[in-house]
Parts: sequence; structure tokens; C-alpha cells
Amino acid sequence: MASGDAYEADGKYQKVFSLPRQSKGVYLITKDVVSNIEDGLKKTKIGMLNLFMLHTSAALSINENYDPDVRTDMSRFLDNLVPESFDWDHVDEGADDSVSHSKSSIVGVSLNIPIRDGKLLLGTWQGIYLMEFRDIPHVRKVVATIM
Repeated sequence: MASGDAYEADGKYQKVFSLPRQSKGVYLITKDVVSNIEDGLKKTKIGMLNLFMLHTSAALSINENYDPDVRTDMSRFLDNLVPESFDWDHVDEGADDSVSHSKSSIVGVSLNIPIRDGKLLLGTWQGIYLMEFRDIPHVRKVVATIM
């Protein structure tokens, strides 16, 4: 699926875009998302944005966007909940392979965010996050659909 092309039909908008290459960590991507879907947002009086990640070893989340310690805490919590030291069978791409898939399943690969007057209706302290679970940096693709 190619990045960058936007499709519009029957009042709906869809675009696949890539996020910057990142290694393991939690990254605030709200501005990246908005800049990639600006054309679709500005045409939407009332609607819903669905974000769907096209990968199985990363996730999307909404959380506090003010204190960077929240990102560190989320990462540490998931490392504790799903330890790499577990006796994983699926390690074809490295020790972080199955652990990354498991974290992705727990957190999730999609988000729904309401839209009003061309803007995402996020709370004052809410931001959209990429949660990258692989040690080696990856470029992640996201499908954004506005309905």
C-alpha cells in the first residue's frame, strides 16, 4: 500500500502515510497525523477519524501529552508486563519479535477520534502516540480514514 495518496468518495477521506523512522520507545505523533490529513480534516464539520497501523509490532495510543515521563512510564510498564526474558518461541527476527507482537495486541493498532469543525476533539492533555516495540528503527505506515 503506497504512502501519500489521498482518496475521497461519498464524503469520506482516506490516506496512507508514513511516520518517521523510530526505534523502541513511545513517540508523540499528533502533529504528524494532523499534518498528513489536513485536507480531509478541514472539509469535515462533524465526523470520526479512524487511524489503523499496518504493522504487528507497534501500536497506537492516546495518552497525556504534557509530561514526557508518561512516555517513559508507559514503555517501562509494558516491558514489565510483557518481558523479553520470557521463553518466546517466535524469535525469527530477534529476541524482541514475539514480545513486540504481544505488546501490539495488548495496546492495539487502531484509534477512533471525533472531529468537529475540522479539528480533532482531543482533550486538553491528550495526544496521539506511536508505541514502537522493536529495537531496530522502523518506518511505520498508518491508514487514516475520515467518515
